[in-house]
Amino acid sequence: MDEFFNRLFHFQPSLLASLTHDVLHLIVAVLILAIGWWVSSRVAQLFAHMLVRSHADPTLAPMLAGIAAWAIRIIAIVAALSEVGIATASVLAALGAAGLAIGLALQGTLQNIAAGIMLLLLRPFRTGDVIEGSGAAAGVVREVSLFTTRIERGDGNLVFVPNSQIWSNPVINYSSGGTLRVEVKVDLARRDQVDAAIGELAKMVAAEPRVLAGTTLAPTVAVDSYPPEGGVRLRISVWMRKPDASHAADDLRGHARDALANAGLAVADRIPGRPAEKGAASRGGGTGTALSHS
Repeated sequence: MDEFFNRLFHFQPSLLASLTHDVLHLIVAVLILAIGWWVSSRVAQLFAHMLVRSHADPTLAPMLAGIAAWAIRIIAIVAALSEVGIATASVLAALGAAGLAIGLALQGTLQNIAAGIMLLLLRPFRTGDVIEGSGAAAGVVREVSLFTTRIERGDGNLVFVPNSQIWSNPVINYSSGGTLRVEVKVDLARRDQVDAAIGELAKMVAAEPRVLAGTTLAPTVAVDSYPPEGGVRLRISVWMRKPDASHAADDLRGHARDALANAGLAVADRIPGRPAEKGAASRGGGTGTALSHS
C-alpha cells in the first residue's frame, strides 16, 4: 500500500500538468469557435451593407453574405479541431466520406443550393419582379437565398419556394413585359367602414381603363395596416403599361378619395403622428414599381 501511494504522488505533478495543458487547449478551441462565429456574422453584415451601398443587384446580397459567413465558420471549426490535437487531415478525409453520404441523403437540399446559384448566374428574374409558374407562387420576388426564394403574394402573405422547384419548372416573368405595378395607399378615418370602402375602391379600379386585368395582374384592394393612432390604411395595387404609369399614382389617389367621399365614407387626410410618404418609381432592366400613399 505504501508503495502504491508513493507512485501516485510521484506521478501527480505530471498528471496535473497534462490536465492543465488539455484544459487550456480546450478553452482556446472554444474561444476560436466563438470568435469565428462572431466574425462570420459581422463579415456577412458588412458584406451585405457593401453590396447595398454599391447598388449591386439585391438578389445577390443574401446568398453572397451567407457564403462568406459559412466559409469563415468552416475555417474556425478546422482551427478549433487542430487546437485540441485532432489531425485535420484525417478529419477532412472523414468529412469527405461523411459528406458523400450526407449528400446522397440530402439530394433535395443540395439541388436547392445548385438551383439558387444558377438563378443568380442566369438571372431569369430579379428582386422586385412579378413571376408565376408551376413551381413558383404568383407574386413579387423579395429574396433569393441559398435554399429558397421568398415571394410575396398579392394578399400580402409570404411564400418560401424551394429553388429547385423554380429552376426545374417554367416561370413567367410579368415584369419583363413592359408593365409597372402602381400602389396607392388611402387613409380611412373609421375602422367600421373598411368593408364598404374596399367595395367602393374595387368598383373604382374596375372602371379605370388603364388598369390591366388577368389572373396574376389582377388589381387588389386590401387593408395595409391599422395604425395605433386610429383609422385604417388601405392599399390599392394595380398593374399598368409603362406609358400609362407615369402619373397613375396621383390619378388613382384622387379618384379613390373622390369615390370614398361620394359614398359618404370618412376619408382621413393623414393619420395623426405619421408623416406623409413621397411617391417613388423604380425601374431596372425594363421593370419597376410605382409606390405612393395618400
